[in-house]
Amino acid sequence: MAFPSDRKGMDKNLLVKTIQTMNQHLPSKRLRLTELLEMEKPGTRGKDNTFFIMDKPELELISQSLPRFMWGRLRLPMLIEMSPDFGSGAARVQGEAEVEVVSKILGKERPSGTQIIIYMHDVRELRRKLPTTTQYAFVTNLRQNTDD
Repeated sequence: MAFPSDRKGMDKNLLVKTIQTMNQHLPSKRLRLTELLEMEKPGTRGKDNTFFIMDKPELELISQSLPRFMWGRLRLPMLIEMSPDFGSGAARVQGEAEVEVVSKILGKERPSGTQIIIYMHDVRELRRKLPTTTQYAFVTNLRQNTDD
């Protein structure tokens, strides 16, 4: 839980604004792998209006790591979600196709669900191998604990 029960609403609003500011670099729209492979200069525009170019060799590596029928399901850039809720040094990647790619790239067994938790060593390796097709996203849980 992100907040103890004695915190006020103001703290939540401040946290939400801080996280929104930290996530300004994220794309306003994530594009499918199929769309990006067809582009001459593949990329997407961020919420802050910057244009992020994705390297073709990375797109090719991703396409080799994913069955062709899943190319239309994979949206890029993949988001590496950072949150204290996942534990110290842990991050999450969500989505069936995204989990498939991350598992193959990192040489890990694919979990059965639609999310994978990875730790800092793996996050660094993933970002080293896919620097232009992955982005950090900062998230937190704002729900109150109902056990109080």
